Amino acid sequence: MFLALRELKYAKLRYFLIGFIMVLIAWLVLFVSGLAKGLASDNASSIQKMDTDYLVIQKEADHRLVRSILSEDKLKVIQDYTNNESAAPLGIQMTTFTQKGSSKKIDATFFAVDMKGFLAPDVIDGRMINNKTTNEIVADSSLKEDGLKLGDYIKEQFSGKTFEIVGFSKGESFSHTPVIHINFKEWGEIHKLSANKQLFFNAIALKTSQDAAEQIDKNVAGVDLIDKSEALKSIPGYSEEQGSLIMMIVFLFIIAAFVLAVFFYVMTIQKINQFGVLKAIGATTGYIARNIVFQVLLLTFISLVISIVLTYGVAAILPSSMPFDLTPKLVLGSSGLFLAVSVIGSLISLYKVTKIDAIEAIGSAAQ
Repeated sequence: MFLALRELKYAKLRYFLIGFIMVLIAWLVLFVSGLAKGLASDNASSIQKMDTDYLVIQKEADHRLVRSILSEDKLKVIQDYTNNESAAPLGIQMTTFTQKGSSKKIDATFFAVDMKGFLAPDVIDGRMINNKTTNEIVADSSLKEDGLKLGDYIKEQFSGKTFEIVGFSKGESFSHTPVIHINFKEWGEIHKLSANKQLFFNAIALKTSQDAAEQIDKNVAGVDLIDKSEALKSIPGYSEEQGSLIMMIVFLFIIAAFVLAVFFYVMTIQKINQFGVLKAIGATTGYIARNIVFQVLLLTFISLVISIVLTYGVAAILPSSMPFDLTPKLVLGSSGLFLAVSVIGSLISLYKVTKIDAIEAIGSAAQ
């Protein structure tokens, strides 16, 4: 690696410019990756965090949670195949509300769940509600950005009901709207159901074995069984949004591979005479190839470190409303892929090195 380090020291400007371009490409890849994950969380974090294995929905709903309608009778049938605690109903309703004393309308999504079940949210501020609570809700903490706080009252537009915010959860969103958790008592009130009428749900979450789930799917009429990944894809705009961003990331990696391949190929051609001299004095092709790969890996590693620092620095000054989520796992995955792309991009240069003839290269240098 002595040769690689000496060359980096000798041609500082050349390698600085290459490293600068690599920093920009890696920075863009990391930023778009964080944006893609952030948008995915903002669109469906409530489903992603849900502690469930499967979701049962209406067969005619085309795998869309908001289109599904299941009755209490259907819930009882499904519970016969599982323990009562392993099947939990879920009600979902997109809504709009106004804060008391304000005319500003805010979009949100009601999630009706059993407050003693496994779908109940984790409260980070305030207190939890129970299944008998009246006119109280647990809201996502992102609503604090709209000026809402504990003890504030909101008025739901469609039912006209007023609720008090008694607790805040974190990272609960659905279709780019904050989730508000309510109990089924309030769910019935919102839908103006009398005591003798059945409740209706959008889905039934299951925490059960695959065999039990398959029995439900096979024997219960009028239902479909889906997993969380299928439920995520059914959220309006989720697949299209993620597909566009992932395509951008893929093209960025492809562009990076071509750019790096061209850079190192041109540099290798410029150094053919020097490589010929090295071969003439005993340097093997393997030795030269190892130095080229070491150069590529060193440049890529330094560029990635700078890019990661820049990305986290920009993320720190982004507004909290910006859906950006760059986890260490995502950074490691993207960095590893970028390293691989860089090495692949240098393979053309290695091929050129294997074809260098020492006598021919020295003869060209003498001319």
